[in-house]
Amino acid sequence: MEPFKSIVPPDPNPDPDVVPRPVHLGHHDSVRSHVFLRLSNEVSRLERRIDSLRGTEAPHVGIIIATYQRMIDRKKGFMERWGLADTNPY
Repeated sequence: MEPFKSIVPPDPNPDPDVVPRPVHLGHHDSVRSHVFLRLSNEVSRLERRIDSLRGTEAPHVGIIIATYQRMIDRKKGFMERWGLADTNPY
């Protein structure tokens, strides 16, 4: 991977008190791991809710289950599109 190149021109009058911070591109992987873990936890929680709802006879339970299933499908689709489906940070 080639080094990061800034598209922002240098400041012609830099502030002498401001020290530029280095860019750590490795943070990208940590963000991907965080998003993967967050979405995986949300999907697991929704699947548990569906399982618990299947045992009840509450009104509109079918609509709630269908809504949760759509949410799961969208979250899994997002993970697949962004290449997170096979990511396991641990």
